[in-house]
Amino acid sequence: MESTAIIAAVVAAIGALVIGIFLGKMIFAKNTKKELEEAEIQAKKTLEDAKTLADTIKEKKVLEAKEHFLQLKSAHEKEVQQRQQKVVEAENKIKQSEQGLKDKTAAVQRQVQENEALKESLDSQLKAFNIKRVELDKHHEEHVKRLEKVAGLSAEQAKVELMEVVKEEARTRAMAHVKDIMEEAKVNASKEAKKIIIQSIQRLGSEQAIENAITVFNLESDEIKGQIIGREGRNIRALEAATGVDLIIDDTPEAIVLSCFDPLRREIARLSLQRLVQDGRIHPARIEEVVEKTKKQLEEQIMEIGERTIIELGVHGLHKDLVRLVGKMRFRSSYGQNLLMHSKETANLCGLMAAELGLGQKVVKLAKRAGLLHDIGKVPDEETELSHALLGAKVAERCGEHASIVNAIGAHHDEMEMLYIISPIVQACDAISGARPGARREMMQSYLQRIKDLENLAMAYPGVEKAYAIQAGRELRVMVEADKINDAESDKLSFEIADKIQKEMQYPGQIKVTVIRELRAVNIAR
Repeated sequence: MESTAIIAAVVAAIGALVIGIFLGKMIFAKNTKKELEEAEIQAKKTLEDAKTLADTIKEKKVLEAKEHFLQLKSAHEKEVQQRQQKVVEAENKIKQSEQGLKDKTAAVQRQVQENEALKESLDSQLKAFNIKRVELDKHHEEHVKRLEKVAGLSAEQAKVELMEVVKEEARTRAMAHVKDIMEEAKVNASKEAKKIIIQSIQRLGSEQAIENAITVFNLESDEIKGQIIGREGRNIRALEAATGVDLIIDDTPEAIVLSCFDPLRREIARLSLQRLVQDGRIHPARIEEVVEKTKKQLEEQIMEIGERTIIELGVHGLHKDLVRLVGKMRFRSSYGQNLLMHSKETANLCGLMAAELGLGQKVVKLAKRAGLLHDIGKVPDEETELSHALLGAKVAERCGEHASIVNAIGAHHDEMEMLYIISPIVQACDAISGARPGARREMMQSYLQRIKDLENLAMAYPGVEKAYAIQAGRELRVMVEADKINDAESDKLSFEIADKIQKEMQYPGQIKVTVIRELRAVNIAR
């Protein structure tokens, strides 16, 4: 770099000299000698300036080269230092790992030595124990022989005599214990018998879901369908809006289907439609007027039904809101069973059961009252997320009913703890009313399918010979092969079948699983 700068400076100086000579000749040719001298002076000055500039550039480039060299040297030294530091750290880690391995190796060797010493100690102890055991066995035999010689009895004879004594003593104590139990049972017999009867009846409950959500309205002729629909459907829309019921008008001759989950709404729609058809004037204004009149009339009819029901059952002092709810039960069905008829039947059963149990006239009246009101939560005035049992208990409490009645209503599906004697009575009578033959209906096809599924489920197990679903599907009797399944396995099979039914099938109430194992021993006398 220095030689390049010098060459550049020399070239610049020669260029300046040539220019000066050329200028001098030109001036000499044109001007006087004085001008030539001035030109020479100017050329020399230019040559000196060029030399000075060349020296300056040379010094500057030398300084830049030195500075760049120092930077490269510093960076190289720094990189070398970092590499040396990494090498030192790696060496330290290797030394630490080696030291750790040495420590672990020493620890393992010490543990091996200790295990060897422990093994030798245990072997010596085991040998000493075996020697002592042999000696103890000899001493035991000698001791038994001495005892037999002193007692004059062998060991087996002594055992038999001791067992006879123990048996006699146990028999005496057992007789005394049985006598105490019988005396205690006589004292508590009446109370326990009532409890057992109530619990037994309580298990007879059965539930099955059948919903009735339509009502068929018969017409004299299909010509009336056009009037009910109205121009562009305005009449049918007005009727559906006023009643909250869907009207299905199709090709079914002389019939209109009223569809709604609320039976009371369906009844209002049926009565309103009946009046409109009889009157013949069917238009939106008339529809609204007739629906309002029908609602008022039906409300009066509900109160009348409720009052007639409580008079018939001999239930007095009932709040007017409860009387109204009792009347609304007339228009509600539960599992295909009319709710009012079910409640009246439950009330009568509760009164009879309380009287049979000898609970007193006051409890009998409370039981009958609770039986009548136990399902009032199924006919609420407002929509709620509560179950019908808890909602009914809430309504009864708000209307000032006795605490035992509130508890019986809320606990008849085990959603509250039973605190009074009438609570299990109401639950049992509710189950009896719903489970009696003819009370509730079930689709024949689903019933037969459930029976078939029960039998097939049992037949899938190995060793099962036959399976029969009896008592309307509430009991499953399973016949097993005696040579393949023993008594213990029969009990296990019964549990497994019941558990599988509970997990995989849907059924009302409960199903009893009975496994029958019959062993026949046959011999022929010749």
